[in-house]
Amino acid sequence: MTDRFLPYLLKRLTLGALTLLVILLTSYILMRLAPGDPSKSSILSAGTGDTSAEALSGDKSTLGRNRIIEQKLDMDKPLLVGFALWIGRALRGDFGTSVAVDKGRRVSELILERLPVTLRLNILAILLTYLLAIPLGVRSALHPDTLRDRAMTFFLFFLYSLPVLWTALVLQAVFCKGGLFPVFPLKGLSSGSAEGLSTWQVIGQSALHYVLPVFCLSYASFAGITRFTRAGMLDVIRQDFIRTARAKGVPEHDVIWRHAFRNALIILITLFAGILPSLVSGSILIEYIFNIPGMGELSMTALSSRDLPLVMALFAFSGLLTLSGILLADILYVLADPRIGFSARD
Repeated sequence: MTDRFLPYLLKRLTLGALTLLVILLTSYILMRLAPGDPSKSSILSAGTGDTSAEALSGDKSTLGRNRIIEQKLDMDKPLLVGFALWIGRALRGDFGTSVAVDKGRRVSELILERLPVTLRLNILAILLTYLLAIPLGVRSALHPDTLRDRAMTFFLFFLYSLPVLWTALVLQAVFCKGGLFPVFPLKGLSSGSAEGLSTWQVIGQSALHYVLPVFCLSYASFAGITRFTRAGMLDVIRQDFIRTARAKGVPEHDVIWRHAFRNALIILITLFAGILPSLVSGSILIEYIFNIPGMGELSMTALSSRDLPLVMALFAFSGLLTLSGILLADILYVLADPRIGFSARD
C-alpha cells in the first residue's frame, strides 16, 4: 500500500496547491474589484476623525495616508502583480499587518489570539455531537419504524429546522439574565474576576458560559449526523455478510460495531471532511449574539472593514483546512474499508 500511497499523496498535494492558488486568486480579485475603496474604509475603521466626503477628498494628510495604505497593500499595482507579491510574502510566513481591525498588529498575531476561543467552542460542540448522535443513530437503525423511532425522527427534523439566530435569541430571552429562568450568563466566556472563589466554583462558572453557545453550535449537526448514521446502518445491516455473521453465531455486539458500523463509517467520514474548516472558521452568528471574541467575529469585522491582509489570511487558512479535510477523508476511506485502494482513487 505504501508504494501506491506516496504517488497518490504527491498527486493530491499538487492538485490541492493548485486549487488553493485558484481560490486565493479569485478571492484577491473579488476583494480588489469590490465597490468602494479599501484604503478609505481602513482609515474610517481606524478612526481618523472627520468622515465627510469633503474631508476625504480634500484633506492632504488623508490623501497621503490613503496613498500609503494603497502602496502598503500593493493596490497601486495591477491585480496579478499585487497577488504575486502577496503570495510571495505569504510563502515566507508574512501575511502583513492589519490596516483596520487592529491597526498595525500582525495578522498572524490576531488569528492566533482568536483561534483558541473558537477551537474550544467547536471541539466541545463536535465531541458532544458525535458522542450523542452516533449511538442514537445506530439504535434507531436497529429498531426502525417503531413508535420510538418515528418520534425521534420527528424530533430530529424539528430540531434541524430551527434557525440558529432565532434559537440563540430565544435561549437568551428564557435562560439568561432578565429571562424567565436566569441560569446562564448572557454573553462572553468568562465571568471576570475569580477572587474569593474556589477552583471548582471557577470551573463551574466557566462551564455555564459554554452551555448555550455549544448547544447552538451542535444541535443542527446532531440532528443531521443522527439521521445519516441511521441511514448508513440501515443500508449495511440488510446486506448478506451481516446475515452470514449472525448465522455463524458472532455476538450481536460484534456484528453491529465491528462489521456493520465499520462499513457505515464511509458516510460519516464524508461528513468529517467539513469538520476542520468549521473548527477554525467559527460561527459568525453565535459569536456575535453571545459576544464571543473568536474567529467568526474576527472574520465579520475583517470583511466589513475591507481589511485586505486579514481577509486574505483568513481565506488562505480556511481554504487550506478545507482541502486538508478532504484529503484526510480520502485516506480514512481506505482505513475504514480495505476494498478502497489508493490506486482506485487516482
